[in-house]
Amino acid sequence: MSDPIIDDKKEKRKNLLIRVLSGAVLTVIALATIIPGSWPLLVFNALISFIGMYELMRVVNAQRTVLFGASVIGIGAEYALIFLDKKEYMVPLFMLYLILLFAFMVIFYPRFNTDQVFMAFVGVIYAGLGLSYLYQTRMQTANGAFIVWLIFICSWISDSGAYLVGIAIGKHKAFPRLSPKKSVEGCIGGIASSILIGVAYKTVLEQGFDIHLINYPGLIVICGVGAIISQAGDLAASAIKRNFNIKDYGHLIPGHGGIMDRFDSLIFVAPLVYYLANLFI
Repeated sequence: MSDPIIDDKKEKRKNLLIRVLSGAVLTVIALATIIPGSWPLLVFNALISFIGMYELMRVVNAQRTVLFGASVIGIGAEYALIFLDKKEYMVPLFMLYLILLFAFMVIFYPRFNTDQVFMAFVGVIYAGLGLSYLYQTRMQTANGAFIVWLIFICSWISDSGAYLVGIAIGKHKAFPRLSPKKSVEGCIGGIASSILIGVAYKTVLEQGFDIHLINYPGLIVICGVGAIISQAGDLAASAIKRNFNIKDYGHLIPGHGGIMDRFDSLIFVAPLVYYLANLFI
């Protein structure tokens, strides 16, 4: 008979390997689109927003309805306004979109419930506008080609740091009811990882390539607050999943789940980095 403890360890190693390989593929895609920027990044950014929106609508069983069709048009309009630098029309767009959703609710009554309409509206802001700040940071921020990587340092590096520190020394549960595996030590480790890697990144750019990013106090603020916001974004996504009794938003990324499982923290971090970077530059 096989040893269940050994089998469990093998399964964990296998899952970790799959997670690492998937992360490597995502990194390559990020490099291939973020470095050139412009339309390759715009297309990639819009694509993950559309997929993320589909996953959110599937949570409320509305992924094959007119509501999802309207959300696709809404996200497409968002990216068009951003690309054309007409963001002053964003609020009117949201108001028109909200009116359209309520019109659908009336016209097709009682086909759609409030959860579905709410998700259709919030999703366009959450998965659409939130993720679009990846493109906006790269293209509309001074030194955006280098600033944009702080988004990943605050989200993905922070997440990895929290995971590793939590496994190594995590003892005190931070959010036992919402996310039992997260520890206080892991949360602190995630913040420290973000700051340390951020400082190292700035130092390499300045010392090795004579590229000035942001002053050290500003960088520490961005990476520290960004890591906290990243964890808040991850927990918010977990709360949504628990409310709807689902484990993952999707299965597109092996070892990670769906787009919203992997980019949930980045959605909150990207706007923060965009605005703070413009403030500190």
